[in-house]
Amino acid sequence: MLLVEDDRELAGLLDGLLGEEGYDVEVAPDGQRGLHLGLTRSYDVIVLDRGLPAIEGLDLLGRLRSKGIVTPVLVLSARGNPADRVEGLDAGAEDYVSKPFDVDELLARLRGLLRRHVEHADVVRVPGGAFDVAAREVSLDHGDVVSLSAREADVLLHLARSPKRVFSRDELLEAAFDDAEDEGLVDTYVHYLRRKLGRESVLTVRGVGYRLGRL
Repeated sequence: MLLVEDDRELAGLLDGLLGEEGYDVEVAPDGQRGLHLGLTRSYDVIVLDRGLPAIEGLDLLGRLRSKGIVTPVLVLSARGNPADRVEGLDAGAEDYVSKPFDVDELLARLRGLLRRHVEHADVVRVPGGAFDVAAREVSLDHGDVVSLSAREADVLLHLARSPKRVFSRDELLEAAFDDAEDEGLVDTYVHYLRRKLGRESVLTVRGVGYRLGRL
């Protein structure tokens, strides 16, 4: 996640809070730094203030969109009247939350934003690489490209669509194996994924099931 926020105290608070929720947060203290990071690095979501030094928040958003950056953006701003929200959404933001904000609501909106993005994405971030859904290939960060079978891809995509959720074997069996009844199939394909992508690509939650590894 890229957090563009010039209030140091709030940025530190959000960095800690979001880190506890499993997000890997990079903080930009002004619009210029935010623009540089947004153009040169890949993020799953951007949280963006409006009243920023150097480059105003919606100007920054417009520059990212003009360069083809489609990363979902949540605007987090003290400018919270209806006209401000409409302006932010029209500028290309996917969501808009006003300050002061409720922490639980912010976290829920981020989860929904990421879930919708993953469901429609052609390329999904997975531990150690990027998963091209249509090609059923994972481009690993160290340069190798790994091909997946249709079943392996289905299991991985189902996990990646809700990366913080733990899925039971029964849920994964229903999602990826049509009318199969043997839950052992899930264990087998998780083993295949770990063999191809690394042991930490899929984590076991004892007594419950599996979840995507830490991104």
